[in-house]
Amino acid sequence: MQVIALVGNKGGAGKTTLAINLASAFNEVAPTILFDADPQGSSLQWSNIAGDSCALEVFDGTTRLADQISSTTNVSYCVVDCPPSVHSRQTQEALRISDLAIIPVQPSPLDLWASVHIETEVNKARAANPALRALLVINQSEPRTRLSRLASEALKELSLPAASTAIHRRVAHRNAILQGRSVLQMGSRGAPAADEIRQLIDELKTHMENRT
Repeated sequence: MQVIALVGNKGGAGKTTLAINLASAFNEVAPTILFDADPQGSSLQWSNIAGDSCALEVFDGTTRLADQISSTTNVSYCVVDCPPSVHSRQTQEALRISDLAIIPVQPSPLDLWASVHIETEVNKARAANPALRALLVINQSEPRTRLSRLASEALKELSLPAASTAIHRRVAHRNAILQGRSVLQMGSRGAPAADEIRQLIDELKTHMENRT
């Protein structure tokens, strides 16, 4: 089983939306569950809206996360939606048990500065979890803006690698969450967003398979 943590150090980066869509896309490939380790409980709220139509199982991961994951069976991927703070108990526990930490970064100076602190915590977590890998993902990108172009260049200054797939700001993401769906369930209206998520999934799978 691969454990993938969505980690952030400030709100507004689209972490929970990305966690839901990545978990839903992984679930298309192999059995996947989502743990909501954020006390705000947004992923759990999304699953409650979805009700019986939700193909993805979502569990409360705010306590005993490591124990819950270690006792999970018949699952290939476990996605953890962490709180928006690298100093939170849940985030630090997730980093100690994860194979891959995904760090969504909006193309803004504040997000880029916050990612420096995440880089530090990832390096600390590797003392207990040497196999931990991390990947920055540009989220809610607007490719025609100068800021997005500059953000891509700025990420190269960090030691953590960045995914080549960027997730663009699309109304389909907001509409899907409000309806208790993922963008993969939005039909033609969500097709461009779903294509990006599936492309990122392929990149993440390669990233995990090629680890040394």
